[in-house]
Amino acid sequence: MSDTMSAPRPQPGQPAPEFSLPRDGGEEVQLSAHLGAPVVLYFYPRDDTSGCTRQAQGFTELGPEFELLGARVLGVSKDTVGKHEKFRDKYALKVALLSDAESDVCERYGVWVEKKMYGKTFMGIERTTFLIDAGGKIAKVWPKVKVAGHAGEVLDAVRAL
Repeated sequence: MSDTMSAPRPQPGQPAPEFSLPRDGGEEVQLSAHLGAPVVLYFYPRDDTSGCTRQAQGFTELGPEFELLGARVLGVSKDTVGKHEKFRDKYALKVALLSDAESDVCERYGVWVEKKMYGKTFMGIERTTFLIDAGGKIAKVWPKVKVAGHAGEVLDAVRAL
């Protein structure tokens, strides 16, 4: 399904689509295993690009504050677990990086979209963040994320839950 458009993006109040994905370090991460606590699920285009690096660094920097609130931060891209591990190690990232190599989860969350750059059209991940509440429902969605200040904005939303 990876060259087709995504399902509609889940909206606040709707259940977050369940998933199980491999992460850096090799373990599987299942969304339902985190029920009872908020989850910040952010989708980003690619490891080791400037915007994606700044975004992961922002969440890493605020990681202790998310932890104090009981929130888990999960980053998702189509990169392999091996690429995630190199990215994590290069920048000392503390965010769990999940590999959606087949783009199945990206499609279910409505972030696998047609993009245009330099006159070319291609399929890619639209930088989007979902805040999932302790009950497994979407609490807030940030589509087309601008990286500057984003992690702080998400932290404020977690505090408001």
